[in-house]
Amino acid sequence: MYQRRCIQNNLEEGKRESEEKGGETSDSGMATSAAMDGVAADALRTVLNRVQQAADRSGRVAQSVRVVAVSKTKPVSVLRQVYDAGHRCFGENYVQEIVEKAPQLPEDIEWHFIGNLQSNKVKPLLTGVPNLAMVETVDDEKIANHLERAVASIGRKPLKVMVQVNTSGETSKSGVEPSGCVELAKHVSLKCPNLEFCGLMTIGMLDYTSTPENFKTLANCRSEVCKALGITEEQCELSMGMSGDFELAIEMGSTNVRIGSTIFGPREYKKKEST
Repeated sequence: MYQRRCIQNNLEEGKRESEEKGGETSDSGMATSAAMDGVAADALRTVLNRVQQAADRSGRVAQSVRVVAVSKTKPVSVLRQVYDAGHRCFGENYVQEIVEKAPQLPEDIEWHFIGNLQSNKVKPLLTGVPNLAMVETVDDEKIANHLERAVASIGRKPLKVMVQVNTSGETSKSGVEPSGCVELAKHVSLKCPNLEFCGLMTIGMLDYTSTPENFKTLANCRSEVCKALGITEEQCELSMGMSGDFELAIEMGSTNVRIGSTIFGPREYKKKEST
């Protein structure tokens, strides 16, 4: 399982660099711009330490949790800092960004697409990112079928996918309703031979500390999916938890956390020119 390798590489690298510097990096570095030399790499190591602590509190091993470094809006140079610190798992929300960045970075990166995926963007995504490891946001049969056909036409190995579940009930969020996750998971598993069903993903609400029900809902969905497919819970990952709530998510069973601003700093959106 490749999250074990990603975590282990980073923990070893962070330990070596911490010893060379003579101490640990404080959380205060996260609030500054990631464009500064080493800030993103230092923030990554702090995140990995927090992952370790959250895993310890829940009686788990840190290697069972994959950290996806979400680099939305950040330049390739900053991603390279994190790569050079030993990290190999990166995520993007937009097809245009991932197809621009991926060719400029080493091929051993395992890219996750974690944004809403439109049908007309499926083929550009797959052809533009040969080392795409996973699409976490399959939210209906239509997009699953488009991915299935595109993978088959390209002739690449089966693509790992997760079913996105809308656990918060917010209309602004993508994802299948919890009541429909079993049928979508069955469709991917039984009717899409070029896709490999790997688990469930949710974005949930903004304040998980007061609404852990979102995490519980996804865990309940996993139980139902595993029963329907005849698989173990270890065969069905849970992708839940972001910068503000990943520790709680890990304590509640997450195997895949998506960390952006805590590693890379605030998003840097281009300002629209006034007319």
